[in-house]
Amino acid sequence: MYLYIVQSQKDFSFYIGTTERLMERLKEHNKGLSTFTRTKRPWILVYCEWYRSKTDCLKRERQLKKHKMGWRKIKERIKNSIMRG
Repeated sequence: MYLYIVQSQKDFSFYIGTTERLMERLKEHNKGLSTFTRTKRPWILVYCEWYRSKTDCLKRERQLKKHKMGWRKIKERIKNSIMRG
């Protein structure tokens, strides 16, 4: 199972989610099939982690959404990788 982060190319905001079908889920976001991301299309995949366990993946998602320090670290990694090209 994947934990993923997509970034809006409209306003550069981020969305954190989980899925078993990463590329299909990205297509759904870009087709407007997700309520929360519909208005900020298009989206690009900027980060993902893979977990064997759905429980571990959901735990990590909650951790990132609730604990700002972990999310800040990942945003910094994303920013640095984008700046490097």
